[in-house]
Amino acid sequence: MSSELLVSVDNVCKTYQGYRKPIHRLWQSLFGNKLKLSDEFKALEGVGLKLHRGETVGIVGKNGSGKSTLLQIIAGTLQETSGEVYTKGRISALLELGAGFNPEFTGMENARLNASILGLSREEFHEKLPDIVEFSGLGEFMHRPVRTYSSGMYVRLAFAVAINMQPDILIIDEALAVGDIRFQRKCFRRLEEMKNQGVAILFVTHSTESIINYCDRAILLDEGEARKSGEPKDVVHEYLEMMFSSDSVDLANRNGGVDKNDEGQLSLDPTVDACPNHPTYNAAEHRWGDRRAEIIDYQITCGDEAVRHRCSSGASVLLRFAVHFHSGLDRLIYGVTVKTPDGTAIYGTNSRINGKVSSSGKQGETLQFQCKLKLNLLAGDYFISLGVAQDDNDKDNVAIDRRYDMIHLRVEDNQTAFGLAALNGEIKEVQ
Repeated sequence: MSSELLVSVDNVCKTYQGYRKPIHRLWQSLFGNKLKLSDEFKALEGVGLKLHRGETVGIVGKNGSGKSTLLQIIAGTLQETSGEVYTKGRISALLELGAGFNPEFTGMENARLNASILGLSREEFHEKLPDIVEFSGLGEFMHRPVRTYSSGMYVRLAFAVAINMQPDILIIDEALAVGDIRFQRKCFRRLEEMKNQGVAILFVTHSTESIINYCDRAILLDEGEARKSGEPKDVVHEYLEMMFSSDSVDLANRNGGVDKNDEGQLSLDPTVDACPNHPTYNAAEHRWGDRRAEIIDYQITCGDEAVRHRCSSGASVLLRFAVHFHSGLDRLIYGVTVKTPDGTAIYGTNSRINGKVSSSGKQGETLQFQCKLKLNLLAGDYFISLGVAQDDNDKDNVAIDRRYDMIHLRVEDNQTAFGLAALNGEIKEVQ
């Protein structure tokens, strides 16, 4: 990788002024700071970044952390309030979906317009045009107005134009999340080629797997400040802990600060939902059911240690959970499901098809259950759902307490493979 510096961001701040009434903006411009009519919002505060030729840097952070603002300042579409920004070479940027496109122009006309804005001559554009058309895969849609495009077609055109503008610096703001999975894979292959050719790449994504697989360095932004920068895996760990630990702490405080079960014991207090106390708890869980019985706590252990956020591929984990009965129930079913972030179920079992547990519970009783899982999964984020249902002849089962995607788990491995299952395949030449 070349040591040539292409982007330097030094102590950059971006502050917005908010006014309660439009007239206040006029008064402020006339009388200056004598009148305090605005409220300040700091989108960025003291952020620094360096990007060298042939380097890929990823930026992660919660919504509203300043990621897009930083990219817009580097791209030159937004002016910083203070600090210094230095860029060298041609910048090609995919910011907001469809930004820079005239909806009444055809795809071809928009591609030509973008090329002229970036300084390409007519001859250079026509030289690149076959590559743009081929990569986008839009065919005859290149001659139709982009207002007729789907979001995926927008991305195809925008990415095809951006990568063929001979950039020194390529900036991508979450645009690839809209495209289909095959096109995403095609884009990442091209990004690898561009990186090897010396293009500096800066991109924002919520895909932690992409950060680890494709980036040389990563930066975590939090409320406008750079919270951590360095090795992608270390930054991703910090990001995941920030995302999910903070939810646990906030919800635990609202529940009265119940015991965190550091000694490995499930909480059996039926008056408190102890699930949010665990770092693996997902506050965005989907919960429903008639609540005649409730899942009041859970715990995941690997060996003798509680799993806080992540574990290794192939590890055996023990999932324990407690259920309290507000009513006497029979014909009970207890279920566990493991899913990907997009909702694909990769494993599921329940006590009706695979279990040796009591099928009834008495009013006021609290029962404990466990399920052993072997995580033969490749690196990625996974969600575990727990459920209690009642067998029913007409409806198959009636939901009592279903807590979908309640547990978030990060699986890590060093395998150079792709997909979901860790099948440990090896290709050998046979003589």
